[in-house]
Amino acid sequence: MKPATNSVQKSNLSPAEKTGFIACLLAALLFFIGAWFIAILPLFLFLLLCLAAPFFPQHGIFLPIISRGISGSKGVALTFDDGPSPSSTPIVLELLARYNLQATFFVIGEKAARHPELIADILARGHGIANHSWQHDNLLMLRSRRKLRQDIHRTQEVLQQFGIKPLLFRPPAGITNPRLKQVLLDEGLLTVTFSCRAFDQGNKKITNLAQRILQRVKPGDIILLHDVTPQTKIAKNCWKTELDTLFHALQKNLYPVQPLETLIDRPVMISSQKGLQLNSLP
Repeated sequence: MKPATNSVQKSNLSPAEKTGFIACLLAALLFFIGAWFIAILPLFLFLLLCLAAPFFPQHGIFLPIISRGISGSKGVALTFDDGPSPSSTPIVLELLARYNLQATFFVIGEKAARHPELIADILARGHGIANHSWQHDNLLMLRSRRKLRQDIHRTQEVLQQFGIKPLLFRPPAGITNPRLKQVLLDEGLLTVTFSCRAFDQGNKKITNLAQRILQRVKPGDIILLHDVTPQTKIAKNCWKTELDTLFHALQKNLYPVQPLETLIDRPVMISSQKGLQLNSLP
C-alpha cells in the first residue's frame, strides 16, 4: 500500500485547466486566421464542460478523483455515507460483523460530534472513517473557498479527537468545484467518490436495493450505500433485509469485498498517538 501522502493531488494542471488552455489557443487561432465567427465555439464548449462536470462524480475534471479500485482489482469496496445515526449505524455494523466484512464510513462531522459512541464503535470494529463534510450541505460547492475550508477542517478536527486523521474526502452528492483542490491539498485529503450505486436517495428508495446494486456491480467498484434511517418501520425492516441480501450475494456469489484502502491502494486514515476520551468530545 502507498504511504499516507497526497501525491495524487500535487499541483499538476487539472483536466479543466488543460482543456481551458487548449480552448483559448483554438479560439485565438481561429480568430487570427479569419474564422472569427466560430472562434467563440471552443470557449462555449469549455463553458458547457465546466457546467456539466460537477454532476459526473466519477470523473475528475477540476481535481484528481478516485472512483474505482486500482487497475486489475477483482474485488469491490463497501462505503456508507451520511452517518452516524443511532437508529441505523448499529444495524449496519451488526450485518457487517455477521458476514465478516469491512466498510468505510464517510461521516458527517456534526453527527460525529453528537454521537461519539458510534464513531468509537465503528473504529473498534475495524472499519475505516473518512470525511463527508460538516452538515452535508448540498450547495457546499457553491460556497466560497473560505466556507469550504471551514466546513472540511471542522470535520477533520472532530474526527481527530478519536485518535485518527482521515485521508479521504467525499463531497456531498459527489459534486466538486475548482476551489476544492487547494482546500483538500492543505488538509491532506484525497477525493474518493464511487462507481456503483442504487440511486436510493439516501435510503428513501430502498425497494430492490440489493438487486439494483447486484445488476450494476463490477470488479473494482466502490459501492455507495447510506447509513441513514429509512422513514418508516416497514421501510427500515426492508432496508435491513436488502443489506443482508446484498452482503450475502457479494460474499458467496460475486466479488470479494475488500477494505477500501486495499481496493484503491491508499490508506483511508492514519492513527495518531492518542485520542480524547468520549466524555471530552464536543
